[in-house]
Amino acid sequence: MTERHATIEPIASFRDRARRWLGENLPPATEYYVGAFDEAVWARHRELQRTLFDGGFAGICFPKEYGGQGLTPAHQRAFSEESLGYEMPLALNVPTLAICAATLLDLGTEQQKRARLPAVLRGEEVMVQFLSEPRGGSDLAGLITRAERDGDEWILNGTKIWSSGAYAADYGLCLARTNWDVPKHQGLTLFLVPTTAPGLTIRRIRQVTGSVEFCEEFFDDVRLPADSVVGEVGGGWAAATTLLHHERAAVGGSSPYISGDQPHLGGEADTLIELARSTGCLDDPRVREDIGAARTTRIVRDQLIAHVSGAIAAGAMPPAAGSLVRLFGAETTWLQTDSALRIAGTAAATGAPDGPGNGQVGIDYLFRNAGSLGGGSTEMARNLISERVLGMPREHTADRDLPFNQVPRGR
Repeated sequence: MTERHATIEPIASFRDRARRWLGENLPPATEYYVGAFDEAVWARHRELQRTLFDGGFAGICFPKEYGGQGLTPAHQRAFSEESLGYEMPLALNVPTLAICAATLLDLGTEQQKRARLPAVLRGEEVMVQFLSEPRGGSDLAGLITRAERDGDEWILNGTKIWSSGAYAADYGLCLARTNWDVPKHQGLTLFLVPTTAPGLTIRRIRQVTGSVEFCEEFFDDVRLPADSVVGEVGGGWAAATTLLHHERAAVGGSSPYISGDQPHLGGEADTLIELARSTGCLDDPRVREDIGAARTTRIVRDQLIAHVSGAIAAGAMPPAAGSLVRLFGAETTWLQTDSALRIAGTAAATGAPDGPGNGQVGIDYLFRNAGSLGGGSTEMARNLISERVLGMPREHTADRDLPFNQVPRGR
């Protein structure tokens, strides 16, 4: 055993210490996190993250030199299990910690990592991603937001959309086109953009659920210094691939870079049991089957996360295997959300906030298809699994080798 591994605290000891610390320092959760809609909620989650940092439980898998604990995914899983039931800064998990900070850890310069990661882990800064555009979603490499070099600066122009929590963020990771004379995957660069930059406008979008978490951004001659590049100029697709790997892990539930955890939409089996009891249908055999199926699926999902994460870490499976977790995570969400709606019945739409149907069963159902899209669509996950895990032939794309300025596009 190496000296480095010999000094890592045993999991059992760490779990016991975390259990005691959580009980002494954090209040019980009154409800599961379903979205942060105002400044007070964001301020509270930043405060909770600072509490974790001061207590030595922030950034469990981030290196110590960047403010983390330098521990293993097993330590993070133990902490997440112990933290269930306590108020935690869950709004910072996605995309700040599990996606953006994790990407910066992999690709950022030493200056970027030392400047941003400790601030994120202290709860002082929130980070988001500026990827999708109004005219294209799944074809990320076909984006047209552009960044042009002007001496020691870059000038950014374009529009992004579907950026969760951007209105409350301090920085965004923005993918832009820096070369139009090469095929689309080769002409991209990833930038770290302060949300207070002159020329950047952020507008919130109201969805069918009433949520206004998603935003769209308008970049009008936003000037960025040369050291805003994350990774290499022209290496944006490789950077985006890293980011999307972390996004799939975050959405699928296998990311080790989080602060606490919660059941997915639709709730754990005990939530479904309470819902069935409150609506008077707990003795219905069909309802019991639904609860059993939801519980079984969650157990299988947890085992799949452990298996795939371990295999990727050991090199036995490629990173693209994370799409297995992302896809099954979506199917788990669908099953639990559909089960909750069947159990709640009309109470999902008519029940009082503190009565049968609470837990936002109806709202969860309206948001159900987000599980098909967030972190890349389930169709994209199936493509990745077939091509990069199973080795099946790649799907044909007509514009694959064309310079991007020769690719036909609509007005």
